Order: sequence, then structure tokens, then C-alpha cells
Amino acid sequence: MPFQVSPGVNVSEIDLTTIVPAVGTTTAAIAAHTVWGPANLRVLCDSEDVLVQQFGKPNTNTASDFFTAANFLAYGNSLYVVRVIDQTTSGTARNAQCNSANTADTIIYNDDDYQENHSGGISNVGGWVAKYPGELGNTLRISVCANASAFTSTLTGNVAFSNNSTTVTGNGTSFSSELTVGDIILCGPDKIERKVKTITNDYLLTLKNKYVGNNVVANGSSGTSPTRRWEFYNDFDSAPGTSDYVSRQGGSGDEMHIVVIDQDGLITGTANTAIERWSKVSKASDAKTADGSNNYYKDVINNRSQWVWWAAHVQTGKNWGGVSTKSFGGLATPSNAEFVNGRDGNAPADADYIRCLNKFQNADEVDVSFVLNAGGGVTRALHIIDNIAEYRKDCLAMISPERTDVVNNSSYIGKERDDIISFRNSLTSSSYAVIDSGWKYQYDKYNDLYRYVPLNGDMAGLMVRTDTTRDPWYSPAGYNRGILKNAIKLAYNPGKADRDQLYKNGINPVITQPGQGTLLFGDKTLLAKPSAFDRINVRRLFIVLEKAISTAAKFSLFEFNDEFTRAQFRNLVEPFLRDVQGRRGIYDFRVVCDETNNTGEVIDRNEFIGDIYIKPARSINFIQLNFVAVRTGVEFSEVVGQF
Repeated sequence: MPFQVSPGVNVSEIDLTTIVPAVGTTTAAIAAHTVWGPANLRVLCDSEDVLVQQFGKPNTNTASDFFTAANFLAYGNSLYVVRVIDQTTSGTARNAQCNSANTADTIIYNDDDYQENHSGGISNVGGWVAKYPGELGNTLRISVCANASAFTSTLTGNVAFSNNSTTVTGNGTSFSSELTVGDIILCGPDKIERKVKTITNDYLLTLKNKYVGNNVVANGSSGTSPTRRWEFYNDFDSAPGTSDYVSRQGGSGDEMHIVVIDQDGLITGTANTAIERWSKVSKASDAKTADGSNNYYKDVINNRSQWVWWAAHVQTGKNWGGVSTKSFGGLATPSNAEFVNGRDGNAPADADYIRCLNKFQNADEVDVSFVLNAGGGVTRALHIIDNIAEYRKDCLAMISPERTDVVNNSSYIGKERDDIISFRNSLTSSSYAVIDSGWKYQYDKYNDLYRYVPLNGDMAGLMVRTDTTRDPWYSPAGYNRGILKNAIKLAYNPGKADRDQLYKNGINPVITQPGQGTLLFGDKTLLAKPSAFDRINVRRLFIVLEKAISTAAKFSLFEFNDEFTRAQFRNLVEPFLRDVQGRRGIYDFRVVCDETNNTGEVIDRNEFIGDIYIKPARSINFIQLNFVAVRTGVEFSEVVGQF
């Protein structure tokens, strides 16, 4: 009973309901070269659509990594992606910016990098920078309408429109200060909307489309001066003014509208499409919305935009960023800025990939079951095996041979087989690694062409599908669970003789058979010595058992090493193993946790030992069918078992 100083009733609650928990076995990880997205940061994707939304569509340089990721997501729904970019001094990627004159490298890797190093402002890049490094940022344009006069106004002077012409002339006008490119002019008595294409000077501008109507001169004296509107006038209910919050504080003129535009159509497929709109955000640093959330334009954009970071106030000297008691100003015309100087950089080196792969090294930080090598060669494959899978001991390294081993590699018969075996022999022996036999040919719907893609994303996907339909300790190979998706053909389809050689070397053949499709035809790990752990299903069985039981066992830490604790441990583990046995994962088991292995010496060292003996279930790799013909008068009992 808990210690009490004086008489009383104390109620204690003791939880003896601990069980062995279910553990995740379907999450994969990849370091991928992509055109967009945060770099050097783990991002969880649950579908191909999310992959595209976060990291952009594939191109020739990124297709191998992209489709390895997409192929895995065709089977599963949990993939951590770390974007890889070139980080060398001479070829580094960089973020697009608004200052075309500044060609210096400006790189912001991800949200953490911005908050730690750039949130106070960035010099000489203009008011904004693209959210992430890459050429895709160059398609962006941003337009800021900072007050009511920038939203709509009336032009001064005499403005002349000519029928069937894009040229507009003025007399006593101030086109340069009253208009900006993209503005809408309501032309003529019918108020036909036309966008401004160029502004030559105060007296001459060009429309994007011809004005069609009677020749007319609109002027102030007759009350027919034309109206100009912000390019995105129709996207908002009203002009920006003063927010209720700032008005209550005694300030004025804080509201502004901001639009982010896909200028070249590389994101949406349609040029000049608005992809983000921010209505009535505030220039005041302490501004709040009616529900109490932050309305300061810098914070709103930084926290919610998928495409841009704030770099500097567009219009200085107008109290932008001040407190809500101020009166805020803004130019009479919208502020428009195109993004330039974004760069993808050179193709990432192995060192760049390894830097990102190390984001998956710590099992306490991130739980993954597969690490995909995509189209990586020996250097990356060895790093994944030796420094991630073998280090963590709770995941599989998924490896494919190099593209040149199987794609258009036919200088002699068997060349593909020999090169794949050579590639495998350059890798270490490990039960935590799996290698397949090649690449597949599949359709790229984003570019309307066909590409060769490594198979390791599919191999991990087959295991995820096996987990979903059966259990992790089932083999993912064969006609029942090993059918691949989206395979037009294989770069290399090994025949029986080649499959024999590949399998002897721990390489899992992927084959195409008429009427059956493309399927995985092996379930070996890369363990070289004969062992139960040279099979995928056994290795994955033990990963599940070790991860689940060790998770449950940690609750015995700092308890007493006595018979009660040891009995608790046995009662925790044995029902779990009986369940696995009932689901055909193991043939038999035994749990020893008593005074025979927890001796006085063990107890004095503050240790606790539980010995768990497992007879793992084995998958069938070879089938022998014997057909025995016997004479009519022979009894079957005489011959059964004799051959």
C-alpha cells in the first residue's frame, strides 16, 4: 500500500492489461530527385496525387526516382520522401526570386531553413522568393493590390480608342503612373474589357487584344474617362480598405489582396492561372481576423502558401510591418513581379543522395519498413544496406540492378545475367536487403511517353500488398501475391537457365509469362550463407516479432526482476506468439523467462533476459510431383512411400 502519514483511504489503480502492440510494416522511404518541394526534409505521401502536388511532375532527369516512388504508392499509401538536390558550390539549385538583376545563389531548402535563417527578410531578391529551389519557380508571378485605388480608378486626360486596333493613345494622360501591365481598361462607351499588354510612356500603350467599336475619345471634361481595374478585380468581392481590428486600434488602410499566378502554365497547364488568392490580409504585424487568428500578410503567406516565401516589404516607408495603430499606405497601382533565376542545379551526386538517405537512419525518429534505392548504383545501395538497414535492423533495403545492366544490354546472350550477378557481387551479404532482376517499361502519363523504371518500388509494394491481404510473414512472390502493376514489358525477362543462376546468387527474378502477367518469381534476401533468414518471409517475420515484442518489453524497464515481472512478460509474449502461430507465421515457439536464465548474477547486473525460441514457417520454393503407374492387381499400400 502507498505510504501515508495519517489514517485515510487511498485508491490505487494498477494496469495489468499491457499487450504486445501491432507494429507498422507498410511504410517505405526514398531519397528522390524531384523538380519541386522541400529539400533535405522527410515528407509523408499517401498517394501519387500527393506526390505530384508536393514534388512536381517528372521530367527526364527525375523520372527514375519519381516513378519508383509512384510505383510503390500504387500498392501502399505510406511513403516518406526526402527531396535530393545538387548542393555543390558550382551547380547548386536555387530558389526563383523577384529581382532579375540579382543572379547570386539564393537557396532555401525547406520550412525549417526559412524559419531559422531567412524569416527576418532576404536582401536583394525583391519582395518574394519561390518556396522551394528549382526552375519550376520561374513560372510564378505575384500581384499585390495594396489599397482601393490600386483595385480600381479613373484615368485622367483624353484617352483615344481606335476601332480594330490594340493601340491606345492619350493626351494629358499619365499611363506610366496610373496603369500597370495586366490592368483591365473598360474601353469605349460599351466598356469593353481589355488587358494592358505594354506601356510605352504616359501617352501610348498597347492592349493584349484589339478594341472593336466606334472610334472614341474618352475624357474627363465630358465625364467619360475610362475606368481601369486591377487584373484580378473580378476574383474579389470588394476593394481592400481598413480591417475591423486595425480600425478599432485607430489605424487605417491596412488591407491588401495578394494573388500568386502560374504565368507559363507549367503547374496547371493553363498560362496566367491564379493558383493562390489571399483576400484582405493586413500590413499590420499584430492584426487579427474576426476569429482571432493571425492576419499579418507576411505570416499568412509564409504559413499557408505552397509556392512563395516573403522576402521584403514591397513598398517601404508606408508603415508595412508596423503595429495596428498606424496608418498604412500603398501605391496607386498594383505591384506585379515575375519570378526569375530559379535553377534545378546539376544532377545530384551520390553524396547528395546519401545525405538525404541518412534522414532514415534513426529508428527512434522515423518508423519505416523499406528503403528504396530507386535507380541508384552500388555506392548508394551499399550505404542503404550497411548504414541504414543493418544499422536499424527493422527494415529492408530494396535494390535493383543498374539501368545499363538490363536496358539495351545485349552484346552477347547472357550479358544481362552476368552484369546483374556482377552488380550483386559488389554488395555485402545481408538478410536485411532484397535485390530484384531489373527494370520495367511503363507509361508516363505526365509526358505522354514510355520509360524504363527500376523494379524496387514494385518489390516493396508487393510486400505491402501481402501485408494487407495476408500477413508480413507470407512470401510476396508467385502467382497469388506476386503480380506487378503497370508493366508494359520487362527490359530483361530471364529464362529458366538464367533464373537458376540468378537465384543461386540471391537475386529474385521478375518474369513475364503469357496469360499470367509480370510477376516476382523469388523470395530470397541477400544473405549469402544458408539460413532461414535467406528468405524474405522469415526475415520479415522476425522484424515484426522483434519490433512488437521489444516495444511491449520496454514497459518492464525499472521494474523488479522477480518471478512476478517474469510471469508478466511470459503472459505478454505467449498470447501474441500463439496468434502468429494461428495465422501460419510460425510452426512452434517457446518463451523462457525464469530463474534458469535470470540467475542471481544476471539480476545483480540489473539485467533481464527473455529467450524466445521460434520455428519459422517456410515458403514453398520447389514442387516435386511424382506420378506412379501400377498394375491393376497391386495394392496402393504396397507402393506408397517407396519411391
